[in-house]
Amino acid sequence: MSLAVDPDGTVTETSPLAPGENNGSPGGVTMDGPATKTASKADEAELNRVAAPPVEDDLPERETWIGKLDFILALVGFSVGLGNVWRFPYLCYKNGGGAFLIPYFIFLLGAGIPTFFLEIALGQFMSLGGLKAWNLCPLFSGIGMASMVIVSFLNMYYVMVMGWALHYFFASFTSELPWATCGNWWNTDRCIASDEEIKKAENSTMNSTLLNVTMTTVAPNATNENATRIAASLEYWNNRVLQISGGLDQPGSMQWELILCLLLAWIIVYFCIFKGVKSTGRVVYFTALFPYVVLFILLIRGVTLQGADIGLEFYLKPNITRLGDPQVWMDAGTQVFFSYSIGLGSLIALGSYNKFNNNCHRDAIVFAFVNTGTSLLSGIVIFSVLGHMAMQQGVSVGEVAESGPGLVFIVYPKAVTLMPLSPLWAILFFFMVLLLGLDSEFCGVEGFVTSCQDMYPHILRRGHNREIFIAVVCFVKFLIGLAFCTQGGMYVFQLFDNYSASGMTLLWVTFFQAICIGWFYGLGDRVGWNFGSTKFYWDIKSMVGFRPIIWIKICWMVVTPIMTMGIFIFSLVKYQRPTYNKTYTYPPWGEAIGWLMALASMVMIPIGFVYNILTTKGTFSERIHTLLTPIYTKRKEENGAVGEEANAIAMVDGPKTDHDKQGNML
Repeated sequence: MSLAVDPDGTVTETSPLAPGENNGSPGGVTMDGPATKTASKADEAELNRVAAPPVEDDLPERETWIGKLDFILALVGFSVGLGNVWRFPYLCYKNGGGAFLIPYFIFLLGAGIPTFFLEIALGQFMSLGGLKAWNLCPLFSGIGMASMVIVSFLNMYYVMVMGWALHYFFASFTSELPWATCGNWWNTDRCIASDEEIKKAENSTMNSTLLNVTMTTVAPNATNENATRIAASLEYWNNRVLQISGGLDQPGSMQWELILCLLLAWIIVYFCIFKGVKSTGRVVYFTALFPYVVLFILLIRGVTLQGADIGLEFYLKPNITRLGDPQVWMDAGTQVFFSYSIGLGSLIALGSYNKFNNNCHRDAIVFAFVNTGTSLLSGIVIFSVLGHMAMQQGVSVGEVAESGPGLVFIVYPKAVTLMPLSPLWAILFFFMVLLLGLDSEFCGVEGFVTSCQDMYPHILRRGHNREIFIAVVCFVKFLIGLAFCTQGGMYVFQLFDNYSASGMTLLWVTFFQAICIGWFYGLGDRVGWNFGSTKFYWDIKSMVGFRPIIWIKICWMVVTPIMTMGIFIFSLVKYQRPTYNKTYTYPPWGEAIGWLMALASMVMIPIGFVYNILTTKGTFSERIHTLLTPIYTKRKEENGAVGEEANAIAMVDGPKTDHDKQGNML
């Protein structure tokens, strides 16, 4: 049996429905049911011990996506980002070309897609953001807090990429790109500006390489007559945009152009989300789709360039022997989690704005094809251009291939200068980079804001409080982001990127997500074997009308935990001190700051365990029972069967009939 609170405050006892049945209520097992009777005073006391107080009746109801494509495009905009463009192609080339796709798809099917589906289904079922959605199993509420910390860090530094893209975008509106020539105030005597100069440099006594893609010169003012010549695009990045200092301990002065670009980026982010999902749903139609228009334009241009076939061969030619290297498998696993934005809580937040009966299973499959296809397509675009660049310079593709900011702000801009109408291609490319960063950023901020809004709905969902709160969040994070606008800002950025939202933290969160849903969900009120992934399967059926294939359940219970913990342990074993461009090694105090950022999120899960156990009333076994009992939130459905958002419903074990035991078995 279960206890429920009627809208008029009456406590009733209900007999359980058969699995999958419902009267319009989420899950079909905790609300409504046949044969009700007034509960005893003891039962009522038990309910009051775990039930939350009702929310005010005049609280505005939760928003939902308006258009059918809003949610899909929001997912595409958030998860399909710069990692697909600047990380996947390089990892594919570095780790055996086409052979890299083997471990990539293994991790995708074993952990990526199942966890992605878990997060959006959880958000849709609970109709709550990444923090309170874990009321599904209160013992694991620390997962939500860990995700909030990670996405908060990510929002702080990821927006800086938008700032850099804006700088390059504005600088591209000229007849001659500023990074195409030498002789500017930021150039040194070692600058190389054109193909002719590069070829002359090869025959000079300096015996230089054509392009220092590894960015070996960190301190741009260093002098060495026998040093490697430096491409104009690299000097523009180091000496003009960053005006980079010699290390983390040399912050230098503020770069006012970067501050203005960062401020503009935050203003754009604010206006994309300040009105809630109704405005976000409109924005993503442009920010998520237009990058594909640019990508296809660049694809057509790239594959028609001379030497494109050389680049594509480097990109996709299989090297099976590389599969024996554990690092290849680690790279594949971490790339899956990065590209699918798993563990940040924002997917849960985006899913929470779905209508209860939205087919999130279909959405997950569609997104998987789009995301993976975008990664492969981006590789073709990038390596076709790099092949042309390598042929022009007379070097191998391996000497010009780069990952991360080096690809977007050094190598590709250099490649653009070798094309006719180079300013046009630069404008298109950096506008695409800006949009890829924009929707990833504002959806991440939306995930953070949604979690806060669900914590304090009586405050943040009234009047213009949400708009004011978002403005405060954006402004505070802008102030923190000023650290990236100093001459030493790139060292700070790299530290954030390596630790605060690293693969290690995402793997840690994902492991506990899978364990929670796979094994512990609903243990406190279980009927027979109806707990864990089996119970969540029935919840999904109550939403979409069917249960997913058994493989997803196996992944939640076994495959995903093994994969995530395996990569996590391997990443600790293979840990190396952080460096910048392989030449600057971070000081111990800088490394310590990095670990503090990583641990800031990771410790939230064990702290959540301890805090919940200590603050819950009763004996130890009663506390565990309570913390493993779901706290559901009523939500107002279109059919009106559930009523207003609010009263927490706790399930209390009752007599288990043969029907219960048989019906709840998978």
